[in-house]
Amino acid sequence: MTGAPEIIRRYFELAGQPDTEAYLALFADDAVVQDEGREHRGVAAIRAWRRETPLVSYEITDVAATAEGTVVTATITGDFPGSPFAGLRFRFEEYDDDRIRRLRIAP
Repeated sequence: MTGAPEIIRRYFELAGQPDTEAYLALFADDAVVQDEGREHRGVAAIRAWRRETPLVSYEITDVAATAEGTVVTATITGDFPGSPFAGLRFRFEEYDDDRIRRLRIAP
C-alpha cells in the first residue's frame, strides 16, 4: 500500500488475520475505534468488537493524507451480507509510529 505510514500498513496486514493479539498490539491502551457509529474505547472494548466482527479481506483502492488524518478506502470481502462491500473508509485520525489512537470506519 503505497503512501501509507507503516503503522497503517501493519493494520491492514493484521486486520484480516485471526491473530487477535498481534492486531490489538497496534492500538494504544486508550485507543478509540468508531465503527458504524458505535464507539469502542480502550483495548478491552476493541477486543470485544473484534470478536463480534467477521474477518474480511481488503482491497485498498485509495490512500489520502487529509487534514483529519490518513484515509484509506477499501473494498472488503468476507462472510457477511452484502459482501463484497466497496467504498469503506478507514480514517486514521490519531497515530504515531507505534500505536493507533483513533480510527473511524464508515462508508
